[in-house]
Amino acid sequence: MSKAHRGTGIRQEYNSGKGTCPICKRTQIKVLYDTTIDEKKVKICKTCNAHLKNTK
Repeated sequence: MSKAHRGTGIRQEYNSGKGTCPICKRTQIKVLYDTTIDEKKVKICKTCNAHLKNTK
């Protein structure tokens, strides 16, 4: 069976949730995780989010 509803949450995001990660500077990657860096709320990629969680 097809997975018709998979990814529907990011379809409403700007550019389908893709952009440039402010930490690793990769382009056209999904930036979905909200975090606070230097008192600013930014969205980062999955890899950087996991790295930040493991270093804390």
